Amino acid sequence: MIKINKRTFIPGDELIYRASRSSGPGGQNVNKVNTRVTVLFDVANTEYLSGEQKQRILNHLASRASKEGVLRVISQKHRTQKGNRAAAAERLEELLKEALEVKPVRKKTKIPYQEKQRRLEGKKRRSIIKDLRKKIP
Repeated sequence: MIKINKRTFIPGDELIYRASRSSGPGGQNVNKVNTRVTVLFDVANTEYLSGEQKQRILNHLASRASKEGVLRVISQKHRTQKGNRAAAAERLEELLKEALEVKPVRKKTKIPYQEKQRRLEGKKRRSIIKDLRKKIP
């Protein structure tokens, strides 16, 4: 089960795990055992997320999602399928939390008048110094 926040969770039966041959460390074991794990999560057809949540996830994770709305996460860090399975599920959880996190809107701040005047005064002073360096014709 993937817990996104207090009210939102995704049960394990919504996730599809696929194993394939890994390209990472493992010696001869790499050629024989399917240790790389791909987790597939059908965002578009899940009933555990609202329409707005689905849209946010698909927009935020567009590069990881297919045209049908299936999200894909791959892990091949570990030498065992069990380790990669746990790592992929953990990564999927992190990605979903990040996609559904509502970030506050930044408010533009106005530069104080005195600060603006101080900056312009400094520029004028620098300009005068440079003018004094010039050769007089």
